[in-house]
Amino acid sequence: MKIAQRAVRAQPFHAMSIGARARELESRGIRIAKLSLGEPSFGAPPGVHEAMRATMDGRALPYTPAAGLPALRRAVAGLYRTRHGVDVDPRRVLITAGASAGLLLATALTTEAGDDVVMADPCYPCNRELVDTFGGRVVLAPTTPAARYQLDLATALAAWTERTSAVQVATPSNPTGTTIPFSELAAICEAARERGAWRIVDEIYLSLADPAPDGSPARTALEADPEAIIVSSFSKYFGMTGWRLGWLVLSEELLTPADNLAVNFFLCASTPTQMAALSCFTPEALAACEDRRLELLARRGLVLDGLERIGLPVPVKPDGAFYAYFDVRGTGLDAWTFCERALEEAHVALTPGRDFGPATGSTHVRLSYAAGREELAEGLERLGGFVAGLGG
Repeated sequence: MKIAQRAVRAQPFHAMSIGARARELESRGIRIAKLSLGEPSFGAPPGVHEAMRATMDGRALPYTPAAGLPALRRAVAGLYRTRHGVDVDPRRVLITAGASAGLLLATALTTEAGDDVVMADPCYPCNRELVDTFGGRVVLAPTTPAARYQLDLATALAAWTERTSAVQVATPSNPTGTTIPFSELAAICEAARERGAWRIVDEIYLSLADPAPDGSPARTALEADPEAIIVSSFSKYFGMTGWRLGWLVLSEELLTPADNLAVNFFLCASTPTQMAALSCFTPEALAACEDRRLELLARRGLVLDGLERIGLPVPVKPDGAFYAYFDVRGTGLDAWTFCERALEEAHVALTPGRDFGPATGSTHVRLSYAAGREELAEGLERLGGFVAGLGG
């Protein structure tokens, strides 16, 4: 029997492969410092677990509308208003089964066979697979430390083709934890709009980005481009990775097509999860999430100091998310071998750059400081010993 070529071509997500091997070693009683996955150690904010338990009282839990619970859509729209000063009609918010489903919908809405989609290299690997699934071609634009491993206008236009249908950007970025300067983001969106291309902006980590010098929150792309497609999630800032809940913000012209696709792809996001997520927007929950953002800043400092002591340079300091993207060329190992040996010999799980694109795939490694301080300290100590042993 024939297997669809999209399945044959699909590449593994090596971060998950490393995680699977780490779990195998742990099952043999080996303690692993898990610094590979972007999974906050905090869990859901206060009140959310209680709200989930309350939904399990025997009541019926029917499907919600494909676009999600109206109350949750209003709550998300309210977050844009109070945090960013941007008015978003709740009708434009579509609740998804995690940001992954949001990225799936955004790609399905905008990509056809023969279309080109511009992305930065490095970037989140699943986006490339989604474009390929819908018959598009990813045009990777290699980035540099000078541009913070992010697209700038010149790099985006250099990658443009006559078939470009969309440009995808992520700010802050996975794997680098870096943001695009807002003026540059606005310029990219404007240039794409003028050329008739969609702008898909991954803001999954936006609420974890460093505030502006005046203390105001990091700015959403909607401030510059109200028609941009925004992808976001409850997984990172709200610490709800396994709850699988995200959202899109869409322009008016996409609302009906998106609703039709959503009901066919997954009917709706989990009803009890949506009900529980309403508790994310209480003052107590938001205050707790802000405290956690500050804790991640402290962990970032520990990690950057630790990597510097070890001799593993981080070419660009992260200013969002919870990742440090460090260069392993000085060790004499390629990134994949470095990660394999760090796991097997030092029992530290890291993510090799090959997940994120060829430009830095063999030279860089992603470390997630979403893990707790104790695990980070233990992992850095082991990593230091491992690197020192290589030097010997």
